Amino acid sequence: MQVNEIMSPRPLTLTPEQTLREAARVMRRIDSGFVPVGDGGRLVGTLTDRDIVINALAQQKSAESPVSDAMTTEVLYCFEDQAVAEVARNMGAQQVRRLPVVNRDKRLVGIVSLGDLSRHGDPSAAGAALEQISV
Repeated sequence: MQVNEIMSPRPLTLTPEQTLREAARVMRRIDSGFVPVGDGGRLVGTLTDRDIVINALAQQKSAESPVSDAMTTEVLYCFEDQAVAEVARNMGAQQVRRLPVVNRDKRLVGIVSLGDLSRHGDPSAAGAALEQISV
């Protein structure tokens, strides 16, 4: 089974220029603490609720600061045509619960989460990944 069969397609993205206030409102509206950051269709970063607190508020940035001030730029991702079991192993090894999914042109096409893996993929692989993340 490939990632594109279980991922959440067409993810909402933020731009680096949007404010942290806008980002927080988006996260609240979509009920997620993780949003990819894109620029011209390319994945340039990710922003988590933790990034907002640790990388922005703890450094006395304002709510009007740009997303680029807090986002993570070293983006881990997977390809839409990768095997689910391989991605689950990588998520465990990298200790991440969500990954942006890109096509071979590196355009963002979705997000895959541990929940996707356990619901639609290989529950044992998802469990093994979660075990590594929770350590």
